[in-house]
Amino acid sequence: MKVILKEDIKGVGKKDQIVNANDGYARNYLFPKNLAVLADKGNLTNLQSKKTSEEHRKELEREAAKETAKKIEEILLKLPVKSGENGKVFGSITAKEIAENLEKQYKIKVDKKKINLQEPIKNLGTFNIEIKLYDGVNAKLKVNVISM
Repeated sequence: MKVILKEDIKGVGKKDQIVNANDGYARNYLFPKNLAVLADKGNLTNLQSKKTSEEHRKELEREAAKETAKKIEEILLKLPVKSGENGKVFGSITAKEIAENLEKQYKIKVDKKKINLQEPIKNLGTFNIEIKLYDGVNAKLKVNVISM
């Protein structure tokens, strides 16, 4: 019997996958626990429309990420910090501070986990930082660390 899974089931399949299940297993376990539905014409149509809308939503997210990437590429983020005589920053600048300043100065919200900073910035100067906005959409942000 062909069924459409509503949830991930270990050893059977993933959510929204069409699988062949034994008749007894489907009738006595999957259907009563609402883990699957019969793969008839109506349910297959619902599954197809659900997948289509999911693809459309992902495409919209990708386009929004590309727009944000264009905005980020044009920005020179200035971060004033206290520093010592030879250009050493007191403390360091982390991805969290970069994300907060980007939102405060330019109203662009970026998750700090998406900012690819190998190690915290500890010197004055201009740095190019990569931000991963979406799968396959990256932006380079120029950060200028200046002394107060």
